[in-house]
Amino acid sequence: MYEAVTQDIKVSVEPIYLEDQSSPENGHYVWAYSVKIENNGQNQVQLINRHWKITDAMGRSQEVRGAGVVGEQPVLDPGESYEYTSGTPLQTPSGFMHGAYEMETPAGDMLEVKIPAFSLDSPYEPRQVH
Repeated sequence: MYEAVTQDIKVSVEPIYLEDQSSPENGHYVWAYSVKIENNGQNQVQLINRHWKITDAMGRSQEVRGAGVVGEQPVLDPGESYEYTSGTPLQTPSGFMHGAYEMETPAGDMLEVKIPAFSLDSPYEPRQVH
């Protein structure tokens, strides 16, 4: 589990390699990632936009920007949480992702909430112990 906290908003991510959707012989590796966003602050917030940077083992990066997550722009009152699952494919057996959510308070204040960097590892990536 990977976690980051920005101004009392906690983001936790757990990536899972999807063997049944991957095709290593064709250079196609797929992960799901489950995200939990917790509002531990005093103000309501709404997730407006997302920004992801996805990097594969060859150093190739792509950026994904858009409104909300999985078609929603959830509103979180103090003490509430929101969970969703999404996914990403790569052409290499490993990589990593990180990003940020743009959130807005009822007063119109915007805040950038960090999504922790997390590793995408498949069983096809040799591990080295240092």
